[in-house]
Amino acid sequence: MHLRQDLPAIGARISLPSGHIGTVKFVGPVDGTTGLWLGVEWDDPSRGKHDGIKDAKRYFECRIPNSGSFIRPSPSIGYGCSFLQALNNKYVEAAHGDGSREKIILGSSNGAIEVEAVDLDKIRGKLANLERLREVSLDGEKVSSGSEPGRILSICPIIRGLDLSATLLSSWDVVAMITAELPRLERLALNRNRLQPPPYQLRASPFLRLSEIQLNGTWTSWEEFTSIASFMPQLRTAELGYNGLRSLSNAKISAVLARIEVLNFDSNDLGNWRDISEALEPCTSLQQLILSSNGVEEIHPLESYPSPLRSLKVLSLSSNKLRNSSDIDRLYEWCPQLETLRLTNNPLTEASDLSRNARQQVIAKIPPLRVLDATAISARERSDSELYYLSLVTKTVPGRDEDRIKDHPQWITLCTKHGRPDESTADYDGRLSKYLIDVKVHRWAEHPGSHFTPESEEGLISSVSLRVLSTMKFGLFRLKVIKALGAGKDRRNRGATHVWLRMRDNTLAPLQNDDQELGWWGIENGSHIVVYIAHQN
Repeated sequence: MHLRQDLPAIGARISLPSGHIGTVKFVGPVDGTTGLWLGVEWDDPSRGKHDGIKDAKRYFECRIPNSGSFIRPSPSIGYGCSFLQALNNKYVEAAHGDGSREKIILGSSNGAIEVEAVDLDKIRGKLANLERLREVSLDGEKVSSGSEPGRILSICPIIRGLDLSATLLSSWDVVAMITAELPRLERLALNRNRLQPPPYQLRASPFLRLSEIQLNGTWTSWEEFTSIASFMPQLRTAELGYNGLRSLSNAKISAVLARIEVLNFDSNDLGNWRDISEALEPCTSLQQLILSSNGVEEIHPLESYPSPLRSLKVLSLSSNKLRNSSDIDRLYEWCPQLETLRLTNNPLTEASDLSRNARQQVIAKIPPLRVLDATAISARERSDSELYYLSLVTKTVPGRDEDRIKDHPQWITLCTKHGRPDESTADYDGRLSKYLIDVKVHRWAEHPGSHFTPESEEGLISSVSLRVLSTMKFGLFRLKVIKALGAGKDRRNRGATHVWLRMRDNTLAPLQNDDQELGWWGIENGSHIVVYIAHQN
């Protein structure tokens, strides 16, 4: 492990008393200085100062730009502990006192989500009998090595879920040494680690029953993942978010890819839809794909059949750069069995030809869709949305069916289902005129109390008019209101949002059930809605 006392080997993982974790990339003298230095690539790039270059001389390389720096060897540098030491510290010795509160970081959030847990000592007390442990979290516990052969198996043989996120593990060999002694292991989290590329061979059967692996924030490439996945014959779910992935090239194709059902690529740089779909062609069982925050700008036309994403049922494309309504039509060609879709925070739902009643148009364009942006699609909403879409096409694309089918592939199918709209009388809203309503929304600076008079300007911040379907769920309407008022962009507006319907006597009726339709609440054409958004401290 060490070149000599106090000097770590290249590739060793270290931790500082400040909590910073890094990987040793260089050990030796630096020109113009005396003594020895450690060149370190830090997990947190903000801790770094350069890329391993000093005075125009390169001493080491960094995977993440400007994440490196030099430090002096010091007794305060930590090199971690064994798996069993960490297990003992966490579940046997670590008592924090009655009613203690502890912070826990959710592994798949890349360190962004922290929750507070109470009375974990009671849980630890029940789990002190290590041979009964089934779920183990050693997140942040500085594990750096395994233990003597056979010890892990004899002490905790039935572990099924293991979280080794943010540790000091440096290689897949050490991970394999630990997991090979956990014959029932099914779920493994290695988030926010920095593992060296996997070797061509690992010790026998380290991941035989593993069905889920999390590698978020590890900067693991697709090539490295597919290489290590070849040792996981039962793998079904893989998370590779926050890894700086720009492409899915150089894959080590193996039979295991055909069995993967869930892939999470949240917050990478996979912007080319065609390249993504081609790379995932071996994943013939893929049912859920997360591509949020990847910079996807276009859904390219499907040029050859069958689609490599034909089995996909769940897709997240939120916070990308999709802007054209034709992208939705093409999406259905690629994913003919799509049931759940997320599209929030794309230009096509914010400010484009699809922005007006975007939800209704997306529903009409994708027939099997059941859930859109976390809101279920009822049978009535689907019917209303399809009728709206028919009237929209009738108004905006006059002429023959051939002309309409070119830009609206669902035209004939929906005409067959609902009947062809009467083009001599159809206006923009067509047969949905009895469902579309105009409501006035007023944002109030303070809690309005129990009464409201729209003519009063005291406390009024702004007012907007919205035209919506009476069948819209209130939860979706509330989000639409916040967006229309421009309140969603201000971080202070992350507190509770209170919404009321003004009654005929100017009293205010609170609206709370997100699953009820607007019509159920009595919201109709000309209704006044009052909104108060409490600022979050």
